[in-house]
Amino acid sequence: MIRIAAAGDIHASEATRDRVTRAFDAVADEADVVLLAGDLTTTGEPEQAAVLADACRNLPIPVFTVLGNHDVHAGRQGDIAALLEEAGIHVLDRSARTCEIAGLELGVVGTKGFVGGFPGSALPDFGESLLRQVYAETTAESDAIARGLQEIVHCDLRIVLLHYAPVDATLAGEPEGIHVMLGCDRLATPIAEYGADLVLHGHAHAGSFEGWIGKTPVYNVAVHVTGRDFWIFDLEGAKGRSETHVEGPA
Repeated sequence: MIRIAAAGDIHASEATRDRVTRAFDAVADEADVVLLAGDLTTTGEPEQAAVLADACRNLPIPVFTVLGNHDVHAGRQGDIAALLEEAGIHVLDRSARTCEIAGLELGVVGTKGFVGGFPGSALPDFGESLLRQVYAETTAESDAIARGLQEIVHCDLRIVLLHYAPVDATLAGEPEGIHVMLGCDRLATPIAEYGADLVLHGHAHAGSFEGWIGKTPVYNVAVHVTGRDFWIFDLEGAKGRSETHVEGPA
């Protein structure tokens, strides 16, 4: 069994340094691995990311993260990723990584995801070139999930880590008019096709906690939704057979 501490939308800054430091100091006693679902910073400045980097630098458990829309806002995402990697945080950008925990091989596929909407309100691949570029960007994100899941097919446990939502169930509570900007169901297609044991995302601060892609559980772990620094999941089983237990807050 692997204990996963998950959180999204930390929005770190110098003003929140003490809170972020305390949260990460405590999490190593609660979990085997940390997964962060993007929006690590407030406005995408490297000095904000440094708060998270400092909190994780000496953490004895692995940390995986994706970036969110806040993290790319200032166009410094490359600097942020390099800073976090230097601190030992695994930054996933249309990529996958693996690690061994408790005798099990864990594979994590991570990418930001993007917008596009859900049945009844979805952007089409038609019309102005700018809108078609948006559609193409989401397609590239979906294709990256597919590639990543194929890369980690051998792993005992497989997780998809996103920022944007792949299902609209976890958007319940957000105004329906902005669902198109909160995620896209095309992100769920490769997960349904290739399989995963757990999907985590953030971004929807007023959304709901739980959804599904077929039999795969999907959780919105934005701290605004969970109300805690981290939410703990127990994931156990082997390739082709797993079970996720929602343990609660850390």
